[in-house]
Amino acid sequence: MPPERYQNLSKKDIFALLSRPVPFDDGNKEVWLDRVTGRICMSISAKGMSITGIEDRRYWNWVPTEESRFHVVAYLQQIWWFEVDGVVKFPFPADIYTLSFRIHLGRFLKRLGRRVSNFEHTHGWEIKPVRFEFSTSDGQEALTESCLDETEQDDVNGNHKRGCWIDYKVGEFIVTDSDPRTEVRFSMKQIDCTHSKGGLCVDSVSIIPSDLRERGRRKGVLK
Repeated sequence: MPPERYQNLSKKDIFALLSRPVPFDDGNKEVWLDRVTGRICMSISAKGMSITGIEDRRYWNWVPTEESRFHVVAYLQQIWWFEVDGVVKFPFPADIYTLSFRIHLGRFLKRLGRRVSNFEHTHGWEIKPVRFEFSTSDGQEALTESCLDETEQDDVNGNHKRGCWIDYKVGEFIVTDSDPRTEVRFSMKQIDCTHSKGGLCVDSVSIIPSDLRERGRRKGVLK
């Protein structure tokens, strides 16, 4: 924030300003202070990531939506080589952070005022797991794998992975000092080209203090 914006403000007013998302990197990333603890949180839009095949409308489309803080998500119709990569370099304060991908199986829309999901293109995610990983500039790494769809459905409860936003936790990293800036490289991929996959929305990656993520379990679906 430029000094002239806060030189005549009280500490309370400055905190209120910084609690609102501050966009950077052409609006594809946002950072803000948690209103309760005053700690740094970050979100990175799919627009700020490198997505294989994103320019080809046969594979991907950008879908405007109010369900994303960035008001747009990447929707995959069908592809064989699925890969999403990103990087951020930021002076994170000392803390323990969790990195997660926010994903939705199926395409959603409003119909007669109700939210409905369409799974016409959703396939292939139950065959092989998606590989999530990240690495930091000081050598920390995390890797996890998860099947995004379920092979068996409960007749009563249905498929718990379809039609809702799920935050897939990749792992945690520790920052001991904000100088030098921490660089984090992250990715999700399923590059087994023996089968296609599709019907998936990619919204964002979040980097937030780990205990705040646990608090968020009461507000959404987390893996």
